[in-house]
Amino acid sequence: MRQYLYRLFIELTNKKWSSRLLSQYTASPLSKPMIRPFMKAFQINEQEMAHPVEKYKTLHDFFIRVLASDARIVEGGPGRVISPVDARLAEAGEIKENCQMLIKGKLYSLSEMLGSREKAAGYEGGTFLVFYLSPGHYHRIHSPVDGMVMERWVLGKHSYPVNDYGLKYGKAPLSKNYRDITELQAENKKVAVVKVGAMFVNSVTRTHTKARWKQGEEVAYFNFGSTVVLLFECGAFQIDEQLTIPGEVKVGQKIGMLT
Repeated sequence: MRQYLYRLFIELTNKKWSSRLLSQYTASPLSKPMIRPFMKAFQINEQEMAHPVEKYKTLHDFFIRVLASDARIVEGGPGRVISPVDARLAEAGEIKENCQMLIKGKLYSLSEMLGSREKAAGYEGGTFLVFYLSPGHYHRIHSPVDGMVMERWVLGKHSYPVNDYGLKYGKAPLSKNYRDITELQAENKKVAVVKVGAMFVNSVTRTHTKARWKQGEEVAYFNFGSTVVLLFECGAFQIDEQLTIPGEVKVGQKIGMLT
């Protein structure tokens, strides 16, 4: 019953019209009085921000805020993989046979997420990591590795939430939501960065169009809390044993090594 009610609520509220209304409100000066209560509700550290809170004219401006240059340390280097986002590392595991991932007790199809069996086949036996961004997290996405861009593509059009409840009760949000996917080659290893939109139909904005990604540099941002999935081909990645899963991670934090 809980699963049915959750899905019914989402179907009623997360359509194009509701997403559009929310988008219009957060981008309006009418939303500015909500910034301080929003900061308090999500315990956002003002000292980390690049600009004083008074500078933000709308809630959307605040959503996509930039951090001070010294707010995060990039623990990068040869072979290292860093967290691309401030987030809750919700899940990590092996990509099973038939390219399936077990997340929150449910099997997710990597073929559906990436749009084809051919795309997914290269990651079978590899590793996946799921990073969930709440509305209060820093919303900008950074490159986890140094790598050359092999391909970029976009899939999906829905706007279901991609949080713990969404992953547990939703209808495959990682496979149906708007996805902006970048496939990289890093130290001769294949790495996919899947940016999964939520709430807004297209809630991912690219800020990087170069052929090479430099570890730690900004590549995109979310217009609302959402999810990033990292995919590594078989034998390409060893997760850091000190990570707590589920647990909080920060941009630039070392999460593992390319092997």
